[in-house]
Amino acid sequence: MQPYRPVKAHLAVLFLALALPACRDRSERSSVTDEAAATAPKTVADAPPEVAGSEEDDEPDYVPAEHKSGAARWKDTIVYVDGQPRGALTFGELPVPLEPTWVEEESPREIRPNSDDPGFVMVKKRRYRFTDYLQAIGVEVSAIKALHIYGPKFTESIIASGALLRSKQGKGLLFRFASEVGGKTIPVVPPNFGNGRSPDKISSVMVYVKRTPPKLVEHDGFYLDGEKVAGVPYYGEPLRGGVRVYLDNRMVAVIKRQELKPEAAEKLADGSLRWKLAEFLADAGVDLTGVTQAWVVRDERRQEVLEAAELANATFEAAPQAHGEVLFGAQKLRAQAIALHHKPLTRADLPVVLPDEE
Repeated sequence: MQPYRPVKAHLAVLFLALALPACRDRSERSSVTDEAAATAPKTVADAPPEVAGSEEDDEPDYVPAEHKSGAARWKDTIVYVDGQPRGALTFGELPVPLEPTWVEEESPREIRPNSDDPGFVMVKKRRYRFTDYLQAIGVEVSAIKALHIYGPKFTESIIASGALLRSKQGKGLLFRFASEVGGKTIPVVPPNFGNGRSPDKISSVMVYVKRTPPKLVEHDGFYLDGEKVAGVPYYGEPLRGGVRVYLDNRMVAVIKRQELKPEAAEKLADGSLRWKLAEFLADAGVDLTGVTQAWVVRDERRQEVLEAAELANATFEAAPQAHGEVLFGAQKLRAQAIALHHKPLTRADLPVVLPDEE
């Protein structure tokens, strides 16, 4: 009978003989993958324009949105009209006049033992009609040539003509939020609508009124005047990051820390800088004459309000650690967006969040 040690040695030799080809195979596959990655096209159109909820939300080290690239460039769900940003599809930044469209859906519920209870209960869910939204931000719906709703990839975009949008079927084109009153924006698309696409989230919305809409080539992307479009048609790089400023429900400016002029700021004792909102907006071509209120938007809600007397000399600070916010007003309120209004609003005018939506 042979000792145990030689048998163990034979097994080790056999294991190495089997493992070496596998290692070579993995090495060859890795080499091929690396080579393919190195030669793959690197246009923006080849990278999916992802929106909120991507893996980048979990990064341990914070990177301001305006400094990101690739898929993260499309993280903010912006609405563009003829290439100009006019709004953002977040619950907290919805136009105040916009009313929800309520729909009934089945919701699962527990069945009592030995009962004939149905396994569901009918509940009302809030949705928003695209035509209502566009009208609320000042777009003349009757003049729209086309509406393009971008999905996670350009080729997953929803294409609707102005005529289709204004039709009975177009009234069924809605959007909702993943958590009803917050989270990513999701389209609700009628059956067989437009080009038949129904992506699971919205990355951006393009509205064409006076400009010529680009054409979507199946399995490829958008083309305008024979050239492939990598960004926002008639605009360029997607708008991302910063604190959006609205005037009567329409986006009019964006405060970005890296674009602020230090020479226009007041230097405080601790070395920080602050700017006057009125001066910043005047440089952006926005006139505050007659504006009576400034609502602070934070965490998907309108929080505090500054009245006309305080607004006249209101300032803001944009510290590097603010993470896409500014400290607004004398109270240094955290603001992720600022909504200005000529006509004063009360809290009764704001969207009502139901108890089961919190």
